[in-house]
Amino acid sequence: MFVFKKKYYLIINNTKDINLNNFIRNKKFIIIYRNINKPENFKTIINFRKRCRTHGILFFVANNIELCRSTRADGAYISAYNKSFKFLNLTKSNLKLIGSAHNIRELNMKIKQGCSEIIFSKLFEVDYDPKAAVLGVVKFNNLINMHSNIIPLGGVKISNLNKLRMIRSSGFAIMSEIKKKPAISNRLF
Repeated sequence: MFVFKKKYYLIINNTKDINLNNFIRNKKFIIIYRNINKPENFKTIINFRKRCRTHGILFFVANNIELCRSTRADGAYISAYNKSFKFLNLTKSNLKLIGSAHNIRELNMKIKQGCSEIIFSKLFEVDYDPKAAVLGVVKFNNLINMHSNIIPLGGVKISNLNKLRMIRSSGFAIMSEIKKKPAISNRLF
C-alpha cells in the first residue's frame, strides 16, 4: 500500500541511479539531476533528458544555468547553499524554479529567489546524521501554513511511506533511498 501524491521528486546524482523503464508515463515524476561529484558526459545527460521526455518525466538541473539551458530542462533546482539571484532570469523563459531549504531563513531566501516549490529537509531521521533535528509530521504540516508549496525531504524510507499520508503537501522528495534501495521507485505507482 502506498501514499498517492500529485508529485514525486526524485533527486539523483547520476543518470545511472535510476531506471526510467520502471516508470509509467505520467506527469507525476520530477527528476532533479544534482551531480556534485564527477561530471557525466554531456551526451549521456542529453540522452537521459530525451528518455525523461518520452516517459513524461519532468527534468530539472541543479545549480547550473548553462546545463539547464543546453539540455532544455523543464527548470532549475536551487540548492540551499546557493544564494544567487541570477536564476530569476530563467523564470522569464518559462522555466520553473524549485528550491531547497533547511530552516526558515533559507525558506524565505528561496521565496525571494522566485522558487515556485521548495523542498524542505529533514522530515524524518536520516541514517547519515541520526542526531540532526527533524521536523516530523506535525511540525511540517504547521510549516505548510507559511508557504503552500513546500515538499518534504529526508528520511523517507519504505518503512515510513505510510506516514506520508498525514503530510498535507502535494508531494514528497527522496534522494539517498533511490540509490540504496531502488525498489522504492517501484512502489511509487
